Amino acid sequence: MSSIFTRIINGEIPCYKVAEDEAHIAFLDIQPVAPGHVLVVPRKELDYIFDLDSSDYTALWAFAHKVATRLRIAVPCLKVGISVIGLEVPHTHIHLVPINSIADINFSKPKLSPDPEELELMRQKIVNSLA
Repeated sequence: MSSIFTRIINGEIPCYKVAEDEAHIAFLDIQPVAPGHVLVVPRKELDYIFDLDSSDYTALWAFAHKVATRLRIAVPCLKVGISVIGLEVPHTHIHLVPINSIADINFSKPKLSPDPEELELMRQKIVNSLA
């Protein structure tokens, strides 16, 4: 069975996409830990990030770098925090989270519940910063 991320990539489930290329996609987390929380996902479904071959691993991080650089412009913050947990969805992904303190990237705290309009506005801000 395909992961939820593969279903998003295939267009079976909608998302708030902020960037893509031939091998990757980046979209907003709909239950973010902070506003602007983005997931960076390779199109190839593979559960564990360190099972990626060297070229795919490097390409994923290069794509994440591009997205994080522009995310920091779209969502003013001190830094864009990075997390690779990999337990909740069996498909490699990188969390990019705009942070101003360590508490902003605490995955144990209750998630935010932005409405679709808020998510779309955030998506537009990030997309416009990528233009």
